[in-house]
Amino acid sequence: MTSIRALVLCCTLKPSPAPSSAEQLGREVLAALGEHNVSGELIRVVDQHIRFGVSTDEGQGDEWPSIRAKLLNSQIVIIATPIWLGQPSSVCKMVLERLDAELSETDEEGRLLTFGKVAAVAVVGNEDGAHHVTAEVLQALNDVGFTASASASTYWVGEAMGKTDYSDAGPKPDTTGAATKTLAANAAHIASLLVERPYPAS
Repeated sequence: MTSIRALVLCCTLKPSPAPSSAEQLGREVLAALGEHNVSGELIRVVDQHIRFGVSTDEGQGDEWPSIRAKLLNSQIVIIATPIWLGQPSSVCKMVLERLDAELSETDEEGRLLTFGKVAAVAVVGNEDGAHHVTAEVLQALNDVGFTASASASTYWVGEAMGKTDYSDAGPKPDTTGAATKTLAANAAHIASLLVERPYPAS
């Protein structure tokens, strides 16, 4: 059986060890992927020294190259982000900007190195915007070579202007939990297919 790895890039604004609802949902996605023999890890991006830019290495202590190496070693990449002002977090946008560099990175057959990798999104927030954030992130990831499977997102939003975090909202097996399970099943399925039958040469 093909070995599939997943990487969750958690784009919370909160450095560790502060609790993060985005991290919780990201870890729930990893757990659901584990039911399909997918292993993986989560990186809280704000804990790393990531420089702004659009290259694979911005120098001067930039830690993006180590994250990128893990990304290139994964077949599934999940962006977990909170909603702020109806938008993906600034950390999420920085990650997407760094991934712009992949448009210049190809294999010996002219394919982007991200071809064959499956993208998914996990979104949390106390306001509207989950569908907008999902659309922005998946479109950006598709632009730089990732494939989105059917139902490639899971989300939770609380009451507008409310104070309840996802971690405090209690079990949601029939809503967010069901979406997470579908995301995991479909992402694992497409990832295994793309490992066995890569995209054609460009």
